[in-house]
Amino acid sequence: MNAQLIQPAAQASAQASIATERAPALQLERLVKSFDARPVLRGLSYALPAGRTLVIFGPNGAGKTTLLRTLATLARPTAGCALVAGLDVVADAGDVRRIVGYVGHQPHAYEELTARENLLFFARMYGLRDGAERADKLLERVGLRARANDRVRAFSRGQAQRLALARGIVHDPAVLLLDEPDTGLDQQALALLERLVAERRERGLATALTTHHLERGLRLADDALTLVRGRIAYAGPTAALDVAAIERLYAGEPLSSRSPVADGGAP
Repeated sequence: MNAQLIQPAAQASAQASIATERAPALQLERLVKSFDARPVLRGLSYALPAGRTLVIFGPNGAGKTTLLRTLATLARPTAGCALVAGLDVVADAGDVRRIVGYVGHQPHAYEELTARENLLFFARMYGLRDGAERADKLLERVGLRARANDRVRAFSRGQAQRLALARGIVHDPAVLLLDEPDTGLDQQALALLERLVAERRERGLATALTTHHLERGLRLADDALTLVRGRIAYAGPTAALDVAAIERLYAGEPLSSRSPVADGGAP
């Protein structure tokens, strides 16, 4: 359980909205992350404007999960810096946690609690006064109303992922980080995910997600960041990409000279 993500935060959504209006939703400045002297992120520089949806592509081991965990304050940069709505993920970690929602590979729910009890717990940790109302609305929204009072240990992988999505947005975060959120979801739940991302864009809220489903990622996002061996191989609009282009990037092949490829890697 990533309990360190949760901090009491009255009126977090209002604070987040103000923050995102003044700074890029995400900003990387020569970001480096290493594990036991093994570099995973190699000097990434990038900025995502507020209100945009970003898809992060990359083969296994490219650094996608490490990047999201760093933005969520779950991993500390080795060098450089990362900002979320202008807040430094190290110096302002507590404030970052208040405005970020994070859904990782695992649902991170308390299995002995019911679905509703899980959402109520996280709502209380965020200091939300209308936690019960939010929990009920979110359970309805993700299709779990009939399972609201069932313990999570009895949930299927897809049901647990639906609950994880509800948990990730219980505090209406300004920036939502989704690490392969489509894993284990059926077609109905995938449609729910797409609606969620679209609604956040319409409200001017930023979302960053990773996925191995290239077509879905291109459809969901405004912008794409492609990582290959810890470096940025492409940074720009999804409209300039297609599946074949992404596969060429994975293979280390350059795109057309007209493509807005960013040099985001350290030499």
